[in-house]
Amino acid sequence: MNTGIVVAGPTASGKSALALAIARKFDGVVINADSMQVYDVLRVVTARPSAADEAQAPHRLYGVLAPSIACSAALWRDMAAAEIQAAWAAGRLPVVVGGTGLYIRTLTQGISPIPEIPEPVRATARALLAEMGNQRFHALLAERDPVMAARLDVGNSQRLARAFEVIEATGRSLAEWQADPREGALPARWLTLSLAPPRDALYAACAGRFRQMVQQGALDEVASLLALDLDPTLPACKALGVPELAAHIRGQCDLEAAINAATQATRNYAKRQLTWFRHQLDAPEVISAQFSESIFAEIFPKIRHFLLTGAA
Repeated sequence: MNTGIVVAGPTASGKSALALAIARKFDGVVINADSMQVYDVLRVVTARPSAADEAQAPHRLYGVLAPSIACSAALWRDMAAAEIQAAWAAGRLPVVVGGTGLYIRTLTQGISPIPEIPEPVRATARALLAEMGNQRFHALLAERDPVMAARLDVGNSQRLARAFEVIEATGRSLAEWQADPREGALPARWLTLSLAPPRDALYAACAGRFRQMVQQGALDEVASLLALDLDPTLPACKALGVPELAAHIRGQCDLEAAINAATQATRNYAKRQLTWFRHQLDAPEVISAQFSESIFAEIFPKIRHFLLTGAA
């Protein structure tokens, strides 16, 4: 059976650097599993690999979608499967890397068999959410699907819209669909490496990185995104840092306040990612340290053993 490596972890943990090192060492292809790095206009603000990094090993699924497209786990899985198959055909090792746990789980374990939701239904859900605001929309969802409403945080607009569109289009709760057997996993042996650095180190990395993004042109990127006049509920418009910098561009806050708000949002997201990976991801190798080259001596022999034996 074919083999592949998965590198998972929260934002700012160094997973992209680890994936690149693995690809260089083992003749691999780096395949993106970050739901925001798929968008073409958000290189800086989503911390996509630099041109220098991309020159060191093949990188796939970075900047491949317009921000007007709402990328789903199923769509990403199909794109990733094609790139993984191409890597295998070329005799190379696929190295899947990202912080979007649902994408990774969809690839390695499959996804609930939810039918594709018609675009008019999705558009209606987004329009209602934008018109009503999260609080009222959550109350509306509670009338239609009390089980999912009880599970979802009022502030998670993307998941609220998803739950609403599923019950609207299928007549079944998203919770019911998620309880069905999963389908569509890509047959392969996967070695999953999960970065779980100490929170203090992770939060410090989040703070320093966002300020660096602003210096590297994140404001210009967000301004370009706003100029497209897209539906604000689309995923690309809610990428970390985009709402906060958009508020500054619109004159609603000064730059320092925007940076502080974006940094806090990033820390909150990293915390949620750590929790999700700890409870939801089957990772035999958990690296409890911030990325540095010192971990190569531990990780590379395990990868070599896995590639030779197929055993994690």
